[in-house]
Amino acid sequence: MKQRDMNPDWISTARTLSEALPYLQRYDEAIVVIKFGGHAMGDDAAMETFARDVVLMRQVGVNPVIVHGGGPMINEMLDKLAIRSDFVNGKRVTDAATMEVVEMVLSGRVNKRIVQAINAQGGRAVGLSGKDAHLVTCDPADPALGLVGVPSQIDPGILHTLFRDDAIPVIAPLGAGRGGETYNINGDTMAGAIAAALKADRLLLLTDVDGVRDAQGKVITDLKADQVRAMTADGTISGGMIPKTETALHAIEGGVRAVVILDGRVPNAPLLELFTDHGAGSMIRA
Repeated sequence: MKQRDMNPDWISTARTLSEALPYLQRYDEAIVVIKFGGHAMGDDAAMETFARDVVLMRQVGVNPVIVHGGGPMINEMLDKLAIRSDFVNGKRVTDAATMEVVEMVLSGRVNKRIVQAINAQGGRAVGLSGKDAHLVTCDPADPALGLVGVPSQIDPGILHTLFRDDAIPVIAPLGAGRGGETYNINGDTMAGAIAAALKADRLLLLTDVDGVRDAQGKVITDLKADQVRAMTADGTISGGMIPKTETALHAIEGGVRAVVILDGRVPNAPLLELFTDHGAGSMIRA
């Protein structure tokens, strides 16, 4: 007869799974939009972990939608091709030559890498951009920046079709202009607009910081929209966190139930946020 002592780690794992049950029930059939970018996109191990998390979410009934960035990869390719960029107020001007590279990198290299990673974990990921099936129609963000757009109209029909087929949409932040132009869209802005159009239960903005901090530098786990506006006005929220929180506020105004800004470098961050008591990062809601 073979005997086995119970390892405390095994018991802890079982307890964690058991405690997740209310959250698994809570998010059954929920739509969760995830903005994926930063450190995890350039690290093979982090990409694999993220892909496994996404497949697990779909397996337990969540409808995940992935919107990704790719700025560093675009810069790398522009440098390789010796395409010079002009800047206006620190922002890259996207001319026709630059746009060709942007689309090639985002819809090709980056998008398909994420799709492949998810499929390798047993998921059914489908790569697309905002140009597909009239998903995102754009207006120019600023004529001085060239082909940089902001979403003006979202048709999420194709995403609902993919949900019904148990597929996971992976979306590159590109859109079509009213005259057939291709526009580059900020990844956070794209994720917020799609989440609002879907009336998503959650928008998770994965970043390289661990959340919104107060004046003493401590991460705030739960915020109301009015508190975010006040902290921005008094300078507590500043720098690169401002566009993140602005995206969160716009998404909430558009019908998203809550937005979470969390550190994508933390292993299994989306699962910690959705399926545990303590969550991860800073939640913002109306």
